[in-house]
Amino acid sequence: MIPLKDENPTRNKSYIRLLILIICSIVFILQLTNDNREFYTYYFGFKPASLIGNNELPTFFAPLTLISSLFMHGGWMHFLGNMLYLWIFADNVEDIMGKKRFIIFYISSGVIACFSQAIVNFNSTIPMIGASGSIAGVLGAYLHLFPKAKILVLVPFFIFFTLRISAFYLLLFWFIYQFINLGGQGSNVAWFAHIGGFIFGFLYSLFFVRKVNLKTVKKGKSIFLKKKGPWN
Repeated sequence: MIPLKDENPTRNKSYIRLLILIICSIVFILQLTNDNREFYTYYFGFKPASLIGNNELPTFFAPLTLISSLFMHGGWMHFLGNMLYLWIFADNVEDIMGKKRFIIFYISSGVIACFSQAIVNFNSTIPMIGASGSIAGVLGAYLHLFPKAKILVLVPFFIFFTLRISAFYLLLFWFIYQFINLGGQGSNVAWFAHIGGFIFGFLYSLFFVRKVNLKTVKKGKSIFLKKKGPWN
């Protein structure tokens, strides 16, 4: 199932979502047009082995690759898929969290995702790149905050047709799909990163953001545990 749009309007313009999309687009264009693409992917991508002190690897300052890697992508499908999910789901999460908190949340989701994959093999020298971990965190938060929001999806099952389903079923399917693919051999997808980012996003939303409905958002009521609202 491929999401096309959600029926979940926001109260405010999602400028951070747009900024992230622009940055990822610029970085991806630079990757495509650079003759040393593989070198820069390796240099700025997150490599677990470099984080634990393997100084023989050519790398950017190792801790910062946890962030630089979040804005790089490995190909057109990788890039377009991530930007599609970012565009559909991030605006509502940003609307609820507020811009500053959303930036911290987005980066934190990506960092947690990197560590989730690194735990599997801290000696790995294969660079991890992509916004998938951060976006997985957004999906986890969206699942908690808007489980009943309607999502229009494209279903490629012999023929293509569209279907309206709740976010709960779509995102639950997405999450289960990550586990199904864990046993795949030769995959270059960081499935554990997706799972870790998703769980972090869900738990962050569960403990730090009150569950709200659309009416609450429209009225501008505080949906955080603190009294101050996200739009103040």
